[in-house]
Amino acid sequence: MKFSIKTHDAWGTVEVGRFETLQEARMVFASLCQDPWYSNDGTVKGVELVEDGEGESAGRLDWFAFP
Repeated sequence: MKFSIKTHDAWGTVEVGRFETLQEARMVFASLCQDPWYSNDGTVKGVELVEDGEGESAGRLDWFAFP
């Protein structure tokens, strides 16, 4: 199973990366949530951790919204 991290902004959704393990994806997700550039940019609204797959195996695992 693979995992993706996506950012959300006024223009849509951008895939930041794909990861083989949930542990690796969670480490990157946590880093992005704490990155000052994302929080200060003002256009990035959130970061999403997604489990890639089809049907019920796909879906959002975590979400972080920037103020």
